[in-house]
Amino acid sequence: LKMSWLWLYLPLHLLMATCLCHSIKAPTTSSQQSFKSNLFNFYHSLLLADGKETTIHLLKDIPKRYYFVLEEGRALAPFSITVTPCDVPIEWSILVYKPPPGKAAPGDHDTQEVSKSHKASSMVSTLFNYKGNSVETYMGMSSHSALYLLEFLSTERDTHITVYLTTDTTSGHLYPELPGDPRIDVIGIGHTTVTLAWKHSPSVLQHSEGIQYCLLVNEKHNYKSLCAAETAIRSSGMKLPPTVALSLSPYLLEPQQVMILSNSELSIINKVSSGEVRQVCMGTKNTYTVPNLSPSTQYYFDVFIVNLLTNASAAYTGTFARTLEEPEPKVTELKDGKVIHVVLDGKKQKFYSLQYQARHKKIHFTFQLCRGQIRVHITRNGKTVASENLSGLRYFSLKGKLLDTYSVQLRSTEESNSSVKVLASPHFHKPLFPLLPESLKIKSFSKLRTCRSVTIAWLGTQEESKYCVYRKRIEEDQIWRELQSADRCSGPESRHKSEKVLCKYFYDLNLQRAVTTETIKGLEAGTLYLFDVYLFGPSGIPVRYHSKVVKTRKKC
Repeated sequence: LKMSWLWLYLPLHLLMATCLCHSIKAPTTSSQQSFKSNLFNFYHSLLLADGKETTIHLLKDIPKRYYFVLEEGRALAPFSITVTPCDVPIEWSILVYKPPPGKAAPGDHDTQEVSKSHKASSMVSTLFNYKGNSVETYMGMSSHSALYLLEFLSTERDTHITVYLTTDTTSGHLYPELPGDPRIDVIGIGHTTVTLAWKHSPSVLQHSEGIQYCLLVNEKHNYKSLCAAETAIRSSGMKLPPTVALSLSPYLLEPQQVMILSNSELSIINKVSSGEVRQVCMGTKNTYTVPNLSPSTQYYFDVFIVNLLTNASAAYTGTFARTLEEPEPKVTELKDGKVIHVVLDGKKQKFYSLQYQARHKKIHFTFQLCRGQIRVHITRNGKTVASENLSGLRYFSLKGKLLDTYSVQLRSTEESNSSVKVLASPHFHKPLFPLLPESLKIKSFSKLRTCRSVTIAWLGTQEESKYCVYRKRIEEDQIWRELQSADRCSGPESRHKSEKVLCKYFYDLNLQRAVTTETIKGLEAGTLYLFDVYLFGPSGIPVRYHSKVVKTRKKC
């Protein structure tokens, strides 16, 4: 080669032309053919940016090449390359092209050609190659100027990767640092919780601002990078915003996403076909208890240390754990004609089991929902005969054989406390609960409101029953709490005597006319009142109508 070291600063197409003109003749030897092929690869490459993370899209079985040049004039030129596969395993390699030192010695023409051929084959060498889906970093050092080629190939399917090249290894890192031991420890396992701990990243200890930990929980497998996790979520059919777990700024969520923000922790729950994928960012805390998991289920946990300013991240070594099995619920025996009041704690005890052995062919189950939301599941000798969400007062009349065993399982469907009254009795047994009207709503008449009175109405039945009306003065900010916390099974005994308005009996054989009205007087102007009506059956067990809030007129 008869050219100076200035070739390193020529545009690539001029460099290639110069090399091909001065160094390559007809490919009479295999070494010359190999060298010409490598130069062709350099010519069809893109320049890789220095100090910037580059996203590269790969088509299946089609290699993609990038090049970079190390500057002349530095005694030692350090550089590092980090490649992050975002889906399937890939193959990648680093090749280096170095010009031969010195010039060719004069002499016999044949001797020069052999010397050139030998130098051409030695000028291109492979520094590094890798195949897999792990995040891999190559750190190198060059004592003279050189041209480097990176080649990437995906043999499984179309995919994308990120590549980060830097020749400035002294001014900090784009990626947060991992500790010497990057494992995640499982320090506690419950029926619905798993507690994790991990060692602090040096980046958190040095630069706490803009650095935080993010946790990914799923039921499929561990992920080796954050972009691999996001790619997997997208492939499940979801539209996932970029770095969804990394931004604390509000954005629009998809219908299958739920965002929960509490105690400075951002949780994203993605509903995907393979189960839930949760993303939680918890600041710089290095312990976390994952709540609301399903019993007897294996979960995979990945922790990422994230630089919020650059969106760059590093992955701890993922782990997995299986939650404990749900303990067998305590079984309570149901007895004929005896009411059982069941209270379920939505956070601790979500299930309650009852058992009843039939002494008659026809059996009558009665459920009165007092508070919250409960689902009932009834089986006879192991086979399901009824399953539904309870609402108000619900009857189930079932026909079977003598000594059939009925199992009733009650399950709270919300985290707040729920309660229900349960009664089992033979079908011909006199019912303890009163006959109910078509609706338990209380109606008020706006046109009949005055500053001192309110007129309300409610439906009755064909059976003569007792109805008692109660009122309570409330404030605006108490309405929601009063309506949500009302115990629909509690009777007037829980009310203050001053709240009682009246009690009356009525019925009508014609259901179209089984309605009664009542005008409550002696009220204050412009005031909110909560009205309740209690219905009493033959046994004295009350049923509470839905509370009604009415405001008297301010001016009359």
